[in-house]
This record gives sequence, structure tokens and C-alpha cells, in this order.
Amino acid sequence: MNKVENIKQVLYNKCVQFTKNRLDTINKTIEELQESLTSETKSSAGDKHETGRAMVHLEREKAGEQLAEIQKVNQLLAKISTEKRSNIIGLGSVVFTTNANYYIAISAGELEYGDQKFYAISANTPIAQLVLGKKNGDQIKFRNQEFTITNVN
Repeated sequence: MNKVENIKQVLYNKCVQFTKNRLDTINKTIEELQESLTSETKSSAGDKHETGRAMVHLEREKAGEQLAEIQKVNQLLAKISTEKRSNIIGLGSVVFTTNANYYIAISAGELEYGDQKFYAISANTPIAQLVLGKKNGDQIKFRNQEFTITNVN
């Protein structure tokens, strides 16, 4: 495995771990909300009890939406190949610029590989929209800053 593929694999694994951590948190929240619902007894005071149950149901719905979102993210990650190489920026590309380094995959924030920092960004973020389809040497202007793509893997 060459260094480029290694960077891709490491960044990919960090994104997978990021989604796993989010999924674990969401599942724990759902579990706690379910316990909260089942532990409440009908002997609680009428309106206060119903308001509490309604709030728990709303929180469960929100957690369910987060769960659906993380499942979409996992489906997107499954489409990324860490072996595919291309000179044109696309999903799964590692992009080096004179400003910052990016991994086009999911929005997972700042990731580190050795002493280098990469921003894991979704393909539908504004910066990704600017760099998708570009190649080495192309110039990009983003928020009054100009930078050059120095390497694409």
C-alpha cells in the first residue's frame, strides 16, 4: 500500500469511527428515553405526567431522525473506495491546497494524519462544491481567499 492510499484509508477509518461514535450516542439516547417512558407510572399527577410523556416522545422522534441521518451517512461512506485514484476531485478524494487539506467524504470535522490536518467535508458543502471536478494546479476563490490545489489523490 503506498502512502497516498494509506492516507485515504486512515482518513476513511477516522470517518467510520466518527459515525460509529455518533450512532452509539444516538442508540444510548434512544435506550434512555425508552427506559424513561416505561418507568413512568400512571400514578403521576395528570397533566404534568402527560406533558412529561409528550416531551419524551418528542425527544424520541428527534433521536429517530438523527438515527436515520447517520444511516444515510453510513450508506455514503460505503460508496467510497480508498483504493481508487483520480487526478480529478470527487467523492473520496484527498485534496491538498495552499490553504488547507480536505478529505471529500462526510462532515466529520478536523482529522489528523501524522502532523497534517485534514478537514473531512461532505460533497455538498460550499468548499467541496468549488473543488469537485477540479485538478492539480487549479485556483479556487472561497470567501475572499484564493488558493491553489497542490495535490489530488
